[in-house]
Amino acid sequence: MSVKRLSFSAAEKFKVALEAIRSELTIAEISAKYGVHATQISKWKKQALDYLAASFVDKKKPQDNHKKELAELYQQIGQLKVENDFFKKKCDLFFR
Repeated sequence: MSVKRLSFSAAEKFKVALEAIRSELTIAEISAKYGVHATQISKWKKQALDYLAASFVDKKKPQDNHKKELAELYQQIGQLKVENDFFKKKCDLFFR
C-alpha cells in the first residue's frame, strides 16, 4: 500500500517557517500543529533565514560595477568612432 506524499504551498511553508523563527512554540509543537516532520520544519526555517539574509545585501556595489562598465563602453564607442572617421578619410583619399 502506498502512502501519498503531502505537498505544501509556498504560503504554508512560509507560515510554518515564520512560526518556527518566532520560537513561540517548540518545533515538536509546530510539527504536531501542522502535521509536518520536525526535520522539514528546520529545513524551511533555515531556508527562510538564508533568503532573509540575502535580501539585506548591499545593493550599491552592483550599481558601481554597472557605472564602471557603462563608462568603459562609452570609452570604447568614442575610440571606435575616432577610428571609423580616420578610416573614412583615408578611404576617400585612396579612392579619389
